[in-house]
Amino acid sequence: MDEDIKKQITEAIETHKKLLTELEVSGVETIAAAADAITKTLKQGGRVYICGNGGSAADAQHIAGELVGRFEKERKALPAIALTTNTSIITSISNDYSYESVFVRQVEAMVREGDIFWGISTSGTSANVIKAAELAKEKGACVLAFTGKANSKLQQIADICFCADSNSTARSQEIHQLAYHIICKLVEQSFCEELKK
Repeated sequence: MDEDIKKQITEAIETHKKLLTELEVSGVETIAAAADAITKTLKQGGRVYICGNGGSAADAQHIAGELVGRFEKERKALPAIALTTNTSIITSISNDYSYESVFVRQVEAMVREGDIFWGISTSGTSANVIKAAELAKEKGACVLAFTGKANSKLQQIADICFCADSNSTARSQEIHQLAYHIICKLVEQSFCEELKK
């Protein structure tokens, strides 16, 4: 058991190191581009809509919580909505249409031109996230994707894609969390700087 624990910790460290070596240019630049796009959208009166399945659904809720509440500093609340939280909407769409429609129907109802649609799928192939991303793009939203496999269908749709490429879903999710914490911090700093002016 001790060896297995050490192996998993080592894998996590190595995956994080990749962010500063193999992913240094694309990873760091993508994080900066995502933070910039979100900041511009929010300052222009747009909203951020986030979705994913399973652990990625939890990440969507986590991100929304950091933006609507606060990350580290006092500033105004920022409009971010996790499309994974309203059980009446989720169950009615799943029951009346299909689970593939659970996010796209919400995109149809709420997402507008100039908003951000943030789809999280470690496989990059989640049908319900892809359908929602496609419609969001058609409606003129900026599509931000977080994936765990390179050259996925979701990445092909996205305007900005952060890919934490790994054979382990857990490692990809851990990198996603680090990346979105950095994004939330950068967005927050921008709004805190605005308060000082």
